[in-house]
Amino acid sequence: PSLEERDVRQLLVHRHKQVQTRTQVKNQLQAMALSQGVQKKRKLWTEVGRAELEQLPLLPYAAERRKHLLLSLDGLQAEIEALNRRVEEEVQKRPAAVRLQTHPGVGPVTALAMVLTLGPAERFPSGKEVGSYFGLIPSEYSSGGRQRLGRISKQGSSFLRFLLVEAGQSAVRYDAELGRFYRRLAARKHRALAKVAVARKLATRLYLMLREDWNYAQLCRAVVQVSLSHSVVGRQKPTA
Repeated sequence: PSLEERDVRQLLVHRHKQVQTRTQVKNQLQAMALSQGVQKKRKLWTEVGRAELEQLPLLPYAAERRKHLLLSLDGLQAEIEALNRRVEEEVQKRPAAVRLQTHPGVGPVTALAMVLTLGPAERFPSGKEVGSYFGLIPSEYSSGGRQRLGRISKQGSSFLRFLLVEAGQSAVRYDAELGRFYRRLAARKHRALAKVAVARKLATRLYLMLREDWNYAQLCRAVVQVSLSHSVVGRQKPTA
């Protein structure tokens, strides 16, 4: 990667860290609300939920902590929104990242991270090598003449691996084949294994889209025509 690409990666990593910090702050506020018998989950962050949180009858030190946490939350939210805009600007500079966003579940952060981390797709002969590069291929070992699959290697970018797992869980809601694949594997084995398997399939799909300059619709048509072994056909995410 070039120096400029490495620098843009820092933008993605910084945003990721700030999102994690925001989650930690929200968890602390949720715990404070629960201690007062208020259980709203995500509704705590609505206008009504926020007002109820601010009006909880707390003792002085707890009230002061709530004030600082809310100020921190507002600051983080504003910063993340600004970072999101900068990510969008970087995506628009890269047509390949724009195309990746046509795949259900793939947003600007995942698309940009994929383009910056994978590099020229032509350097990988197949999707299997891409899965291995991202640490999504399970280890293999033999015992008593049987071949067994172990844990994934977790080599490569842990950040992109996280993004692919998250994007995969969004994609299974809109892509029929990915959804069936996930449910079948989750029922046979374990949800955690199914999530990783979906992430591996998604990585292969995105690799093919980059290598062939395809959008999602073109990928689906190609899969139907040549029955690519490393991808499945899904339906387009509905639009309003």
